[in-house]
Amino acid sequence: MAINLIKPQWPAAKNIRAFCTTRNLAPMRSAESAAAYDSFNLALHVDDDASRVKANRQQLRSELSLPAEPQWLNQVHGQQVVNAAQVSNTIPDADASFSEQPNVICTVLTADCLPVLICNRLGNKVAAAHAGWRGLADGIIENTLTSLNENPDEILVWLGPAIGPKAFEVGEEIREIFINKHSASASAFKQNRSGHFLADIYQLARIRLKAMGIEAVYGEKFCTFTDANQFYSYRRDVKTGRQASLIWFE
Repeated sequence: MAINLIKPQWPAAKNIRAFCTTRNLAPMRSAESAAAYDSFNLALHVDDDASRVKANRQQLRSELSLPAEPQWLNQVHGQQVVNAAQVSNTIPDADASFSEQPNVICTVLTADCLPVLICNRLGNKVAAAHAGWRGLADGIIENTLTSLNENPDEILVWLGPAIGPKAFEVGEEIREIFINKHSASASAFKQNRSGHFLADIYQLARIRLKAMGIEAVYGEKFCTFTDANQFYSYRRDVKTGRQASLIWFE
């Protein structure tokens, strides 16, 4: 396979398919996207050449033998969730999608924000959420889980590549937003200079998940900011591409 992929390590049902792309193709494969988007950018909204992005998307469909076109979203750092199976030939303004139908591919694009992939243990419900700090604070994870209408004990969550806790610096006002909604969020911030804190977006997500009774959480071993070889990072580069996180069931 020419695409370098990350596959979640979690005890999902055998019919669950989940992947996260990286910015790289395997050696000896010609790149489509050029610098600063090299080489496997999947986002059309970042000023990369559209024909190259479409070629990358076609390669993704081909090499993963996708059963359908991924349900791309116009992500707006909000809290809107859509039923991917009910979207028809449009790109909705939303930051998460879910499906209870087979071969419907829930997809989010990220470059520092947290991709959250979700399934139930039975393997007939899936969801993908884009959780930047705004969406995370406003409840995108909670809204996504509510859309699935599943017992918390039956939920599995994978937290994909995001900016790590040693690189994500935020101001006092962002810290206060989280603490005002969940006092436990204070533990996810470490002051590194006056009025500024290092935030652990993975821990912030875990706090939200735990509050909803969800304990089966996996992933978290990444930092998009420091791993420039493998990941796009908006905070590091500004002008950059996006990796995709996808999930569906067969």
